[in-house]
Amino acid sequence: MSRPAYVLAIDQGTTSTRAIAFDEHARAVAIARRTLAQHYPASGWVEHDPEDIWRDTLATVREVLARSEIGGAPGIAALGITNQRETVLIWDRKSGEPIHRAIVWQDRRTADACAALRAAGAEALVRERTGLLLDPYFSATKIAWMLDHVAGARARAERGELAFGTIDTFLLWRLTGGRVHATDVSNASRTLLFDIHALRWDEELLHLLRVPRALLPEVRDSSEVYGLTEPALFGRALPIGGMAGDQQAALIGQACFKPGMVKSTYGTGCFLLLNTGDVAVASANRMLTTCAYRIGGCTTYALEGSIFVAGAAVQWLRDSLKVIANATQTAAIAARVPDDHGLYLVPAFVGLGAPHWQPNARGLICGLTLNATGEHLTRAALESVAYQTLDLTEAMQRDGAQRAQGIRVDGGMAANDWFCQFLADILEVRVERPVELETTALGAAFLAGLATGVWPNLESVAQTWSTAAIFAPAMTAARRAGLIAGWRQAVERTLLPRA
Repeated sequence: MSRPAYVLAIDQGTTSTRAIAFDEHARAVAIARRTLAQHYPASGWVEHDPEDIWRDTLATVREVLARSEIGGAPGIAALGITNQRETVLIWDRKSGEPIHRAIVWQDRRTADACAALRAAGAEALVRERTGLLLDPYFSATKIAWMLDHVAGARARAERGELAFGTIDTFLLWRLTGGRVHATDVSNASRTLLFDIHALRWDEELLHLLRVPRALLPEVRDSSEVYGLTEPALFGRALPIGGMAGDQQAALIGQACFKPGMVKSTYGTGCFLLLNTGDVAVASANRMLTTCAYRIGGCTTYALEGSIFVAGAAVQWLRDSLKVIANATQTAAIAARVPDDHGLYLVPAFVGLGAPHWQPNARGLICGLTLNATGEHLTRAALESVAYQTLDLTEAMQRDGAQRAQGIRVDGGMAANDWFCQFLADILEVRVERPVELETTALGAAFLAGLATGVWPNLESVAQTWSTAAIFAPAMTAARRAGLIAGWRQAVERTLLPRA
């Protein structure tokens, strides 16, 4: 029998579940996708049905395996999982049934609990141990909420009858028939419960955040064989060889393995990660310090900046204002607008993320004149994403990070040439767009392939990365300085207290 030719990645995201098969040259050869329903039971609450996620995972994997070029399960060397981070699930250890719908990372129901913990002076400890902020974005307060609001859940958790997991852990449990309850360091480091320096669950944080130790999974390397899938699921047992949260997986998929390398993913929001090597850089500028991955027992860290609205601003233009018909128009529209249009959009529709962390900030348009049109606003929306990225990179430099010579981009907006050029001009760095844009799933595939010998080491993985386009800075220094000054004035107005 010939050697299996492909690595399969499960990419379970916020709005969809996908399965993608990659060949040994790191090229996607088969993709299947299912849209994931969103549930909004109250203002600021966001939930997913775990059974929807499970059914879609099985359906997409089976669809990829059925493709003629794959040749079914015998063609798969390994399976990797990447997932929406911070989303919380708790299930019964015997039946495998969830006790509640998944509470999604976007959910804000625990904002008051986080505020109370900050008021009690707990954030310094949390920052020191976890590299994170006290924010409902992260998992722990959502776990406590579920235990407090599902009848009998806290007592059952204390007795060891329940299991907690982020989506990677839930899928691993189901795929292995309940035999493996584990996560990797990248996902564990997003819970507010994991000491990223000692690399273990922290008893003091568990007590502070009221999470029973018996709930928690084992924490493993990001690349190792976690277990085998149930043979009946896909026709034979497949080794599950890698797991990582989606943004860390994209860092791996972009082959950012050396300290100082940067990737920025432009989807609904934007997440920029800077590899800091074996040093967990403590941020004084409200960046997040996180585990990027652990391979062979060696942990690599990253600084992370989060922008809540990137592609979502383009979606707003299309769906709410209806000034564009589709996102592909935006590059041509932006090119038609004069450079000195003077309009700024601060897209704080759901508050501002890093480095401001202002959940109550709201969107603002500055510089409106009688000749302003939807085209001006469209260009301003694209520009706002580049300006927000600049805010992140400058905050990281203030934290002592070396200025990057280039930034590797992915996500939907990375296909926009005009945006990539403006980003290069504003950041004053080279912007590199890879040939393979499915970098999140590819990162999970790399981890699984490393664990099973498809790729022997990180050097061989890095050799598969290739550039589709490079955008070099071309803007004059004076023009750049003027644009940035206008952006900073607009942000300052957004952050002013409102009556």
